[in-house]
Amino acid sequence: MRILGIDPGYATIGFGILEAARGSVQLQQYGTITTPPELEFSQRLLVIYEDMNRLIDTVKPDCMAIEELFWGHNVTTGIGVSHGRGVILLAAAQRQLPVYEYTPMQIKQAVVGYGNATKLQVMDMTKRILKMEKVARPDDAADAIAVALCHARSATSLLSRIQ
Repeated sequence: MRILGIDPGYATIGFGILEAARGSVQLQQYGTITTPPELEFSQRLLVIYEDMNRLIDTVKPDCMAIEELFWGHNVTTGIGVSHGRGVILLAAAQRQLPVYEYTPMQIKQAVVGYGNATKLQVMDMTKRILKMEKVARPDDAADAIAVALCHARSATSLLSRIQ
């Protein structure tokens, strides 16, 4: 199963692609989609949408795993990220790509085994599990890999085959 993991945003969107099978997970590729800050917001959303379409068409994933939003202190940023997440979900829906959504706590639990793990713990464990030489950079890409890893662990578990 090829999983496209997404860390949503509007300035920088992280992505990570994993190939997962029973007991085996391999990192295929990772990176970011970025939008120029000088563009009007609607144009930034268009860049995200077009780049996401290109990524999906190139990678041909079996599914998308995306982080659900955590509303922190900056609501204005959260609203912008919500808009970016919306066009990402639209691109997936138009291609009938199954989408699985995970909270930050679910991702931490699946990767580290502890729902209140720190970002550094998640990044380090992701590196170890996938046998990477170093932690992925930028952080957005590392986060997207963790989202994909969360789904790989959920989708290939024995419990998911029973349901």
